[in-house]
Amino acid sequence: MKALFISDNHGDADILIKVKKAFEGQVNAMFHCGDSNLSPDDPALIGYQVVVGNTDWDPFPRIVNQVVDGERVFVTHGHLYQVNHGLLKLKLAAEELGASVVAYGHTHQLACQVVDGILLVNPGSISQPRGEYDYLGGTFATVETTPTSFIVRYYNRDLVCVGLDKRFKR
Repeated sequence: MKALFISDNHGDADILIKVKKAFEGQVNAMFHCGDSNLSPDDPALIGYQVVVGNTDWDPFPRIVNQVVDGERVFVTHGHLYQVNHGLLKLKLAAEELGASVVAYGHTHQLACQVVDGILLVNPGSISQPRGEYDYLGGTFATVETTPTSFIVRYYNRDLVCVGLDKRFKR
């Protein structure tokens, strides 16, 4: 499986279109981890599976739980799982759903780790980054899975891989 995760564009529709055009056909699925601040019928969201963020309007779903090329992927914004205070609630929800890949937003900070065989990945904010990597000016991520590993690559707004590739054993 190879999937793209983007989050927290906060109304910047152009960046979603730019990323989609560049990666369409190169990934099995594209997910938006919330806080798009766009209407559900906005053309910029076509092609993305979108979850509701804490600054979005309904009717976006709270989670996406889907099998993509044999991998169960669980996507949420993160605010409902208190990700600012740790990832235990998110990990437990992933276990309950049987997910091997979990993507979340909300913190505006890129992050990834494997806990008990589950990849937890935050693509960061594409438009309002925070934290250690805010100097990159916004990020999104791709996740590739193999039977033995998870490969996470981060890209900036210029679609350049920023050299923060992470490979984890499953």
